[in-house]
Amino acid sequence: MNILVCISSVPDTTAKITFKENNTEFNKDGVTYIIGPYDDYALARAIELKEQSGGTVTVLNVGTSETEPQIRKALAIGADEAIRVDAEPTDSYFVAEQIAAVAKEGSYDLIMMGRETTDYNSGVVHGIVGQMLGMPSLSPVMELEVVGTTAKISREIEGGKEKLEAQLPLVLGCQEPIAEWKIASMRGIMTARKKPLNVRSAVGESLTAVSSFSLPPEKGAVKMIPAEEAEKLIDLLVNEAKVL
Repeated sequence: MNILVCISSVPDTTAKITFKENNTEFNKDGVTYIIGPYDDYALARAIELKEQSGGTVTVLNVGTSETEPQIRKALAIGADEAIRVDAEPTDSYFVAEQIAAVAKEGSYDLIMMGRETTDYNSGVVHGIVGQMLGMPSLSPVMELEVVGTTAKISREIEGGKEKLEAQLPLVLGCQEPIAEWKIASMRGIMTARKKPLNVRSAVGESLTAVSSFSLPPEKGAVKMIPAEEAEKLIDLLVNEAKVL
């Protein structure tokens, strides 16, 4: 089984987020980058499937040379080879276009990635890739087993889980608890240096440009409503918070 795992390079979830150039550019100073947490789950399950059934795992990243430490980490965890599309991942459509272009040149049974990245959280790349390739796309996948050419999947839906089967090839957006994150061994780290990392040019052009970034508003003060004033609480929830 040949699997393509798409990984993103995102700021550590504990990083302090700031902007520069009049709020038009993310400030990378002092920020540590990691593999997208949901992508890490996809990668871990792909490695397990390879160990169970044989085949290869290729990791794909759309990014500049700054992302290569995260790519090498994926190789150290157990991926066989890597591809980096040399471009800034400016928007979901552009990233999906790069993934589809690579996938069309390979023969992949599964194209796996996280359900979303933790920087922009759009959660649409897997769907766009599926449409571009004419393949079914399923997300968020919480359990995955492959028997022959059939994938047995459990995914999260509103109010519960859905179990279904689908024929390969597939595009999957993954989340926990599909697998446990894997930690690279010293041997894996040493081996990763010798594994191929192929760099290729992007196809197409980005369709969007950033006008400005802004931080979410600070949380306001907590309002304490006495238990005997339930009508006031309901009024605030309906007319101020607008959650009812």
